[in-house]
Amino acid sequence: MLFCRGFSRISRIPRTSLFGFILSPPTGPSQSLLSNQYLNSTLKVCGGRETFSWGLPAFHGVGGQIHYQSSSIIEEQLDPFSLVADELSLVANRLRSMVVAEVPKLASAAEYFFKLGVEGKRFRPTVLLLMATALNIHIPEPTAGGVGDTLTTDLRTRQQSIAEITEMIHVASLLHDDVLDDADKRRGISSLNAAMGNKLAVLAGDFLLSRACVGLAALKNTEVVSLLATVVEHLVTGETMQMTTSSEQRCSMEYYMQKTYYKTASLISNSCKAIALLAGQTAEVAMLAFEYGKHLGLAFQLIDDVLDFTGTSASLGKGSLSDIQHGIVTAPILFAMEEFPQLHAIVYQGFDNPENVDIALEYLGKSHGIQRTRELAMKHANLAAAAIESLPESNDEQIRKSRRALVDLTQRVITRNN
Repeated sequence: MLFCRGFSRISRIPRTSLFGFILSPPTGPSQSLLSNQYLNSTLKVCGGRETFSWGLPAFHGVGGQIHYQSSSIIEEQLDPFSLVADELSLVANRLRSMVVAEVPKLASAAEYFFKLGVEGKRFRPTVLLLMATALNIHIPEPTAGGVGDTLTTDLRTRQQSIAEITEMIHVASLLHDDVLDDADKRRGISSLNAAMGNKLAVLAGDFLLSRACVGLAALKNTEVVSLLATVVEHLVTGETMQMTTSSEQRCSMEYYMQKTYYKTASLISNSCKAIALLAGQTAEVAMLAFEYGKHLGLAFQLIDDVLDFTGTSASLGKGSLSDIQHGIVTAPILFAMEEFPQLHAIVYQGFDNPENVDIALEYLGKSHGIQRTRELAMKHANLAAAAIESLPESNDEQIRKSRRALVDLTQRVITRNN
């Protein structure tokens, strides 16, 4: 009954779709991106009752803040990063040791973005460590033989490994993306391809992926291995979708959201699910962990799209307007096109001509494209928070605190400026 009550908190939310339509499934037989598996994310539990759907929790946006009408989780402001600061340091140190290679040049390239001071925000490891605490089943107090303590330590170590593997996959994708985009900046410093050349950057990315595979194999959990292997497939698929878009696809919000899931949200959603599976959680709880990661990832990318137009090169660590200058059409422009259909002609022509960039920016400035993208990000943030609120209730203070921190992250994602 406790489990049913946990899900029933959002059971009365009316079912909606994100844009008033369902995203079409990809054409490949093995691809099931935002199709029925992901978009119609309905869980049937508690005697077959439909208790979790894509409905949006009620909220009121005031000054960019999210205010949930029935949130028992948001009880105090927490710094999510400080809650796992010690573990983050442990994970960072272990990552640096894992990317050591026999060839010094390869080792130097592989550790380029793991060095102290350039590790980034460590957003994904933070989410995963918080999720681990939020989902871990209660293990009995240690007996005379210390069995309980051993189980707790072993589980946490395995979940830390997921955080490390996820970060290696993420950094590998950044290295490859920078080569494909011919980027010269990343995280405020020279990109690896600019510093050491394209060939070494590609090899460093491949090396990180191989290290991630070794770490996955050590977990000896076939379902987790399958999840993270699918993520790598999604990353490649998403990048290919971005590189090979037709004029019609570039103007499609459906296509854009599919690509965004593959490139950004698949990694964090499947990693969150892996954390739940290692903890021995039910399929329903594992799906809620997946839903949290999916919607958090989508919200994160949508705000990135906004910041590419509104941020500065210094705050983003990359050139502002980098997407549109590379011919990549993102949510703000897609929303602007709905208000100004004449923008379609510009998008069809492409942005090789700087004048087309200026025209697109002019229309964007007259439209509600930025505002609507922020609103869409807020909706995804709400869906992520709703997934956490729907977890089975717990009286454990550490679990409750971690869940509050996960909800807090949903707001931080949509209010960030870098």
